[in-house]
Amino acid sequence: MSVFIEKTDTLRGEVNIPGDKSVSHRALILGALAEGDTRLHHFLKAQDCIDTIKCLQVLGISIEEDEQDIIVHGKGLYGLSEPGRVLDVGNSGTTLRLFPGILAAQNFVSEISGDNSLLRRPVDQFLAPVMEMGAIISFKQDNNCPPLVILPSDIHGIFYDSPIASAQVKSSILFTALYADSPTTIIEPYQSRNHTELLLEAFGAHLDCTPLSIVIKPAGQLTGCELTVPGDISSAAYFITAALITKDSKITLRGVGMNPTRNGFIDVILSMGADVEILNVKSGLEPTADLIVTSSSLHGVTLSGEIIPRTLDEIPILMVLSCFAEGITVIRDNGELRLKESSRIDVTAENLRKMGANITATGDSIVIEGGHPLHGAIIGTKYDHRVAMSFAIAALGATGKTELIGSECVNISYPGFYDTLKSLFPA
Repeated sequence: MSVFIEKTDTLRGEVNIPGDKSVSHRALILGALAEGDTRLHHFLKAQDCIDTIKCLQVLGISIEEDEQDIIVHGKGLYGLSEPGRVLDVGNSGTTLRLFPGILAAQNFVSEISGDNSLLRRPVDQFLAPVMEMGAIISFKQDNNCPPLVILPSDIHGIFYDSPIASAQVKSSILFTALYADSPTTIIEPYQSRNHTELLLEAFGAHLDCTPLSIVIKPAGQLTGCELTVPGDISSAAYFITAALITKDSKITLRGVGMNPTRNGFIDVILSMGADVEILNVKSGLEPTADLIVTSSSLHGVTLSGEIIPRTLDEIPILMVLSCFAEGITVIRDNGELRLKESSRIDVTAENLRKMGANITATGDSIVIEGGHPLHGAIIGTKYDHRVAMSFAIAALGATGKTELIGSECVNISYPGFYDTLKSLFPA
């Protein structure tokens, strides 16, 4: 499926940002492992999260929808049932990384698979610490990629000094550590997003956290609770960029998650000269705010170190934004993105060059010389939702028409994305 998008000079309107994908996944899984019911407000009903629901249902968890809420009827840490078939996580890398340690602690054999894209993603680096904790996991194809076979295992606490700041690696360890026979310690070089730690504490787990370290005790029990999922800042980033790069534009974004370990994108665009007004800040487990974004003149910046874990999912759209900034933007230390999505940086760079951008991406560095006019092109998304949405936005500032091949992949994280974008066009 393809969509065609052309340049526009003005965007106006208001967007209610859908629920955060990372928080939705984690809250759903923890609700299944808790005793009692968990009610989730503003849950993201996108394909990735739906695939997680389906897997939990195969594992014997009852999940229902009540108006706008999701209700998870938890069965406890050891309450999962032996699946009668392979657990198909679809395209959800998050589910793939969070499930193995949990399943290893159960008393049955399980197998995890996914779609063709997922089956090409190496996961050995994510699984290494989980296997160090005692999980018995094998690769059916002997290629460090799914499908995975997971055997019942005894889980042990470990001390893990992570070479990278990765919320995905950290979260896979923390979920496994719930079942360990002793505390687990994790050290990071920089602080990665802390959604998992906040949610674990909300469900009653015992953690001792500093910005660079976590000690988690084995959990005897988690308790169901009621939570509101914040708006996904990664989803907001596309509309923020759209407003910044199109003339005479002004967009209001409602309920955007502003977790300080996640909102590096906001800090980056402010340093580039973006006109962003932050209003109606609300505290809570996950803080939120409304944003008013106005078209702006931007300049290049150099990004590295601690800001990268806080902007990881936004790097593709930052690459697009940098093409519209004066001067050179350099993005370093993005190794985890290559670990998570082996082709995302390369696909984004290749497609931007098709549109006329001056960009170099080698190793873990990206160099973009802004100010070169972009033109429409045929964009292969490689069925990557973040690539598709990034180039939908790039097309707004490019002369001519842009075709997005595989455009339907946005349903992985943002159903209704194109309709929302279209609603901002002039009448």
